[in-house]
Amino acid sequence: MYGSQKALDNVSFTVNKGEILGFLGPNGAGKSTMMKILTTYIPPTAGDVKVAGFDCLSQSMDVRRNVGYLPEHNPLYLEMYVTEYLGFIAGLHHLKNKSKRIAEMISVTGLEIEKHKKIGALSKGYRQRVGLAQALIHDPQVLILDEPTTGLDPNQIAEIRELIRTVGKEKTLMFSTHIMQEVEVICDRVIIINQGSIVAEGKTSELSKNQARGFTILVEFDKLPNIHDFRSIKGVTGIKQTGENTIEISAEGEHDIRPDIFKMAVEKNVAVLTINRKELKLEELFQKLTKN
Repeated sequence: MYGSQKALDNVSFTVNKGEILGFLGPNGAGKSTMMKILTTYIPPTAGDVKVAGFDCLSQSMDVRRNVGYLPEHNPLYLEMYVTEYLGFIAGLHHLKNKSKRIAEMISVTGLEIEKHKKIGALSKGYRQRVGLAQALIHDPQVLILDEPTTGLDPNQIAEIRELIRTVGKEKTLMFSTHIMQEVEVICDRVIIINQGSIVAEGKTSELSKNQARGFTILVEFDKLPNIHDFRSIKGVTGIKQTGENTIEISAEGEHDIRPDIFKMAVEKNVAVLTINRKELKLEELFQKLTKN
């Protein structure tokens, strides 16, 4: 609660080990609040929250020992050297063999050529790598990343994505992002929240198909027919001309209308040159569910 406003309203979900969960929502939807609760930065005002089997209120120190967290604004000490900073973090976690673990994290996150530099001298991409290294150094069961690729260039984004995929094979991993392509490439499952409530949840490969119940058919003819004739086909919700002899037909339901389109074309004495069905994309679904 922020005053009388609910930041999260009856949000309930589980993330399994070895699963990468994408947590999506527009600005102000409650993503960062959820991550701060899961990492015990702020307490929930109601409900039960458990991470790695530990209660976030009564067992907060156990939760912190088992969680690695990279917040949206990566909080680094810019005047510290990379190895110095990782040594500092390792000390906070009371790691016994600090030197070995620091070396492992530098290798895993690709920091070898930058490890002797001050953090303030690093590019944004390498600073994110340092942030990931500090989140992983104590070998947590759960990794929580808030907008991990914000501000990176395309090459840096690809490198961080690959690192997340590699790490996610052995951890329970949850991260938020605004980049839909990132979700489709990395995530096993997706949760979309809007105004503090879950509006969609499911496997990345199936979410759009299951939630949307809508699709479009792109049809090219040898000559343009009267497009309004196709409105009589069952399931059609809209038609528009997109090219000289091309139309886009919007439809809903599970019925495949392509045979009906061919039949109608024959009746109207036109030939179908190409016909393609396009399912609703994740980005389109996101906009549909989160735009007021």
